[in-house]
Amino acid sequence: MELTCPSCGAINRVPEERLQSRPVCGKCKTLLLNGQPIAASDASFQRLLDRNGLPLVLDFWASWCGPCQQFAPTFQSTAAAFATQARFVKVDTEACPQTAARFQIRSIPTLMIVKDGKEVARLSGALPKAQFEQWLNQHLRA
Repeated sequence: MELTCPSCGAINRVPEERLQSRPVCGKCKTLLLNGQPIAASDASFQRLLDRNGLPLVLDFWASWCGPCQQFAPTFQSTAAAFATQARFVKVDTEACPQTAARFQIRSIPTLMIVKDGKEVARLSGALPKAQFEQWLNQHLRA
C-alpha cells in the first residue's frame, strides 16, 4: 500500500499488515500514521488523493466559520482513533480555492470520504463525535 508522508510528501510503500506497527517515512523518518490530520494545499492535494492506499476523510473548512472551529477538536481526536483506517485531511477553502471548487463545496464544514480517488460519501455540517464515528464506520467499511 502506498502512503504519502504528512511531513515531506514522499511516497512510501507499506505492507498492509505493517500499518499497526507505526511505519515511518523512508526519506524523513517521520511517522506516516501519526494520528494527526494533514493540512492540504492546492499543490499537495492531488498527490494525497492519488498516492494513498487508505481512504481520505476530508474536512473542508474556513477559519471564520464558527461550526468549523467547534468541529475541529472532534475531527482531530477521531483522526487519532482511526489512524490506521483512513487519512484525515483538512482543506482550508480560503487557502485552497481550486480544491474547494473541484469538489463543488457550497457550504462549510463539508465532510467527505474519498476511496480510490472517488467520492463515496459527503455530509454538510458538523456532527457530534459519536455520530461522526458512526458515519465513518458506515462508509469506511462499505
